Amino acid sequence: MASARLEHVTNWLKEKEYDMAFLHSTENVFYVTNFYTDPHERLMGVFAFQEAEPFFVCPFMEMGQAKAAGWEHEIIGYHDHENPWNMIKESLHKRGISKVSAIAVEKEALAYGRAESLLQLFPQAVLHAAEEKMNELRSVKEPLEIAILKQAAELADYGVQVGVEALKAGVTEMGVLAAIEYELKRKGIREMSFSTMVLFGEKSADPHGNPGLRQLKEGDFVLFDLGVVLDGYCSDITRTVVFGDVNEKQRDIYETVLKAELAALEKSKPGTRIGDLDMTARDIITNAGYGDYFPHRIGHGLGISVHEFPSMSKDNDGILKEGMVYTIEPGIYVPGVGGVRIEDDVVVTKEGFETLTKYPKELQIIK
Repeated sequence: MASARLEHVTNWLKEKEYDMAFLHSTENVFYVTNFYTDPHERLMGVFAFQEAEPFFVCPFMEMGQAKAAGWEHEIIGYHDHENPWNMIKESLHKRGISKVSAIAVEKEALAYGRAESLLQLFPQAVLHAAEEKMNELRSVKEPLEIAILKQAAELADYGVQVGVEALKAGVTEMGVLAAIEYELKRKGIREMSFSTMVLFGEKSADPHGNPGLRQLKEGDFVLFDLGVVLDGYCSDITRTVVFGDVNEKQRDIYETVLKAELAALEKSKPGTRIGDLDMTARDIITNAGYGDYFPHRIGHGLGISVHEFPSMSKDNDGILKEGMVYTIEPGIYVPGVGGVRIEDDVVVTKEGFETLTKYPKELQIIK
């Protein structure tokens, strides 16, 4: 897959008449090399050209893993005491690349200091954004990517199951969180997609709340939001349950969110305007009287990054395509009462959609 993806990049360079591309984000490096790592502060990146052989620069200690991942071209490995830009200059010279006027880079991710180092090599060059092309390529998933995302979603389902089974009076948010992550590590998961959320009662009214030592009480909403990284791909699920007895206000909030989520899912098919999914769910929540309590978009793209293109906001005029993967996650958050969010991972199929996350969505009252 990686070599074909790199070919897409080189063809795009020819089309745009850009001399070269420098891709350095962890996600895009993985996309074109099949090598996934966090280099921390160290430089790592792929240099691609219209015709010349590409090369990959990374810390020396990562070279073996990069080769094992399948990178077949030159690898420049540098030690911590070495300046990789000097080695990059030599590789460019070896390829006869001396006059460069246009370079594609990830403008949103490129640090100012690295942009300066790049432009010192080619002072007359203009930097152009590579994000639009990379987003376009990554937004439509290949069959193998979808297969991995399905497995990641299954593990997210399992995480929620573990969390629900850990609920008992007096348990803390962090206690439940620890149980979830422990069991997922026993399944082989080294990394979560983001910081796991387990929120009780009034704390569930904060869409991005922080778990702590708040103890579980009768009548609490319990909101789980979690995901795993599997073979470089992310999952993301949210489920909300009630511990003990449920009151009518809680039931109304839950059923409204569920209705909105199911309606947005039904709009998921090739050719649909992306913003219409948000508006479908938002209209249901607004008509039920909770419009002021739904403060975020309906979802986001999902893949190598847990939040990636496209943004599933109401103003997005983009069109759904077969193979796109994203989340649908409406929510209602009422201060002092609590919040409900229901989130699924969705892939657009030829005729409609498939939810990759399967954990039950009907209101669960945990005794």
